[in-house]
Amino acid sequence: MGQLFDRIRAAVEADRYAVALHAAQRLRERRVPQWQAVSGLRDATLLAERPRARPNPCVEVEQMLADGTPVKAVWAWLPYDQAAKLVTLHYLNR
Repeated sequence: MGQLFDRIRAAVEADRYAVALHAAQRLRERRVPQWQAVSGLRDATLLAERPRARPNPCVEVEQMLADGTPVKAVWAWLPYDQAAKLVTLHYLNR
């Protein structure tokens, strides 16, 4: 476990990522700047890895925003593009 997470994290570090419309809307609603969701992945904790998920393999992670707020994020792997995609993000304690 963790290979998919490592691949997603490496893609994000290399600026090979996209943000789903759903994720962009959730970030706006929750007043979370996109850069915080992206930068928090570096030190995130893997909660679940779903390599057989459809339409794309994905991971669920717990990560921190810049102010220390814990959030749960879902990141997908886009095999065709060799890129990551932020699917959604929500607060853990709210």
